[in-house]
Amino acid sequence: MNNIFRRAGVDIPEPFRRFLEGDLDEWLRVEEYREAGSLVVKAEAPGIDPDNDVDITLAGSQLQITVRREEKSDHKDKEGYRSEFRFGTFSRTVSLPAPVNQQDIRASYTDGVLEVRVPLPEEPAAGGRKVRVSRGAGSGDFGTGGAGTGDSSRDMGQEPEGRFGGP
Repeated sequence: MNNIFRRAGVDIPEPFRRFLEGDLDEWLRVEEYREAGSLVVKAEAPGIDPDNDVDITLAGSQLQITVRREEKSDHKDKEGYRSEFRFGTFSRTVSLPAPVNQQDIRASYTDGVLEVRVPLPEEPAAGGRKVRVSRGAGSGDFGTGGAGTGDSSRDMGQEPEGRFGGP
């Protein structure tokens, strides 16, 4: 399914893509927000060793977070055993709004939550820059008498007097 969207040049959000592909169980749940010039991505990752079970990579403007959680149950043989814990490899790709330097990305792990901080480049000042429209040859005027020539009757969408048999 993903190949169909790629061939069509359509970039769909990861949660929707994973839903269509049926792999929501392998989806790393995240929380993301901006704080103090950084994009903060937090992921639920209880019971892992961050030194061995986490891979964070940057490819272009895509931040890929992969977490592996192995099943280590000493209770499987006990009577009435049931587990709803999720085990396996979970990943998430987060699109970054601008290119970043991989050396600036920081990650920490506290109380079962993996936090990744990505410093974002400063955005240009709010507001836009007005683009000046010039008049004259080469600016799209197609001969004399075009819009903006000073003929107020034509500029207002009316024909000047004397044209097309008028008074």
